[in-house]
Amino acid sequence: MINQFRTLNPINLLLLVAYAVFMRLAIFINLPSGLNFEVLEPYTKLFINIPNDAISAGANVFFATVIVLVQALIFNRIINNHGLMARPSYLPALLYITGTSLFMQFLVISSPLICNFLIILIIDKFLKLSKTTNAMSIMYDVGMLIAIGTLVYFPFIMLLLMLWLSLLMYRPFNWREWVSGIIGFLTIFTFVAVFYYWNDSTDRFFDIWKPLTNKFPSNLQINYNDYLVLIPVAIIMILAAVQLRDNFFRSFISTRKAFQMLFFMFVVSMLSFYTKSGVSVAHFLLCVPPGTVLLSYYFSNAKKRWFYETLFAILIICIQYFLFV
Repeated sequence: MINQFRTLNPINLLLLVAYAVFMRLAIFINLPSGLNFEVLEPYTKLFINIPNDAISAGANVFFATVIVLVQALIFNRIINNHGLMARPSYLPALLYITGTSLFMQFLVISSPLICNFLIILIIDKFLKLSKTTNAMSIMYDVGMLIAIGTLVYFPFIMLLLMLWLSLLMYRPFNWREWVSGIIGFLTIFTFVAVFYYWNDSTDRFFDIWKPLTNKFPSNLQINYNDYLVLIPVAIIMILAAVQLRDNFFRSFISTRKAFQMLFFMFVVSMLSFYTKSGVSVAHFLLCVPPGTVLLSYYFSNAKKRWFYETLFAILIICIQYFLFV
């Protein structure tokens, strides 16, 4: 299967659709009686209010599948355009669909799933930093995207750290570039503050920022049996890291910096859960885009077909087993 998606054969588009449906058979067969359609933070509902029962459970799962397919194709195009893989292929799309199928909570519409559109666009913006002479407009746009994502899902605000991490990796110091991202972020929230002011809800606007004072959790309520599916994912990521290390100094400088940036984005996305109390497993959908690039890198460069095909088959079997069980 991996070998099939190593090419840009148009038939792979149909195979991706079939694969996305296959990876969601567990929830289609055992459709929940009701699913909350909650995709915005409470402070955003003051000016955009979507009822929790806006769509049925079946429609929720169907549109979640469509969203994942659209995201996978956009993501695939961006990764191919920036030449991060050994050759252009549909592997990033294949692995993106796989990553968004790991847990049952990933298979429905959620705030993190919507925010993945923004993360994919932000990755594209950051990968352009090494190809431009002036990054102020890019950083301003990224700041605005992070602000929009924060309106959808508050932990998205932690991606502000990526503004400066990416500049450290890609650009010589220019204070205007360092400030422009924050100005972009504040532009959106200035309009939000004015809206709150007009509605005599200024106190509620300041309440938005209270989660930033949360202490980092000392323990997590985790049922480790539910996360055994991550074992094959971890094995593939370790193999990818070893492969990346072996090829590191033979790669273009821009490619090295890209993988460093994606690693930090993966870490920041993962750790941002502490800003929101009662966060669900769906939060870790934010880790899928940067993590998918590393998985794709391994399968794009792996040599022994019997080994990488078997490894991918084991991953699929594990996902399906834990989804059904």
